[in-house]
Amino acid sequence: MGVLQEHFTLDNGVLIPKVGFGTWQTPDDVAPQAVLTALRVGYTHIDTARAYQNEAGVGKGIRAAGATREEVFVTTKVPAQMKTYAEAKESIETSLAQLQMSQVDLLLIHAPRPWQEMFTPGAPRYFDENAAVWKALEEAYQDGRARAIGVSNFQIDDIENITSRCDIAPLADQIRFHIGHTQEELVEFCQASGILVEAYSPIATGKLLDDPSIAVVASRLGKSVAQVCIRYALQKGTLPLPKSVHEQFIIEDAHVDFEISPDDMAALDSIQDVDD
Repeated sequence: MGVLQEHFTLDNGVLIPKVGFGTWQTPDDVAPQAVLTALRVGYTHIDTARAYQNEAGVGKGIRAAGATREEVFVTTKVPAQMKTYAEAKESIETSLAQLQMSQVDLLLIHAPRPWQEMFTPGAPRYFDENAAVWKALEEAYQDGRARAIGVSNFQIDDIENITSRCDIAPLADQIRFHIGHTQEELVEFCQASGILVEAYSPIATGKLLDDPSIAVVASRLGKSVAQVCIRYALQKGTLPLPKSVHEQFIIEDAHVDFEISPDDMAALDSIQDVDD
């Protein structure tokens, strides 16, 4: 109940559940049970990617839950290293086949550069290549294989490259966002541009669990540190994507229908430079 029954509305009118269940680092043989558990406790939004190598397992979990296709919002992504139109087109078809679906709800470019070049000074920016990949996503959107399209890990100039030369603007940007790493300029740009920010690693891959300042807020609210981290992302207007393979934490992470006070939000804002 609560937050899991609420939605953001993408700029094209598509409703997207406000909390998604992430499956990064979830092996394909573990994904069916994790996804099944998530759907049973109330998630209706599942996030995967070709690069996770678990799309088949995610699809199995959704089918095992007995949910109709319309009841589950599914996101997948074209791998970061695929930087041609032909590669992207093939990747989309492979993802749909692995998921055993004719349509995904949100289709993203996983990153603007291949992962090994993402943080290399002076690496190519792949502006032309990303525009070509985006054309494949636009086609998937126009022919109904994706209800919405967007990007992931794109910075402002990467997004402007797409919007300046393509027909359809990205509807979402999935980025690393958590307490201590809020990418404020990028988030403000996206929100002013009608681009939904999705927050992956909302608990900084576990690094925030031992933060004493967050623990104080959690204790005051009677919540776990993880719940506070997820709620923080929501109150910043972003869509958090917590992930776990443990039933206890899957359930806990779903119960975030509470409010963090302005004073406590300010205290959490003061936490800086947390690197996951």
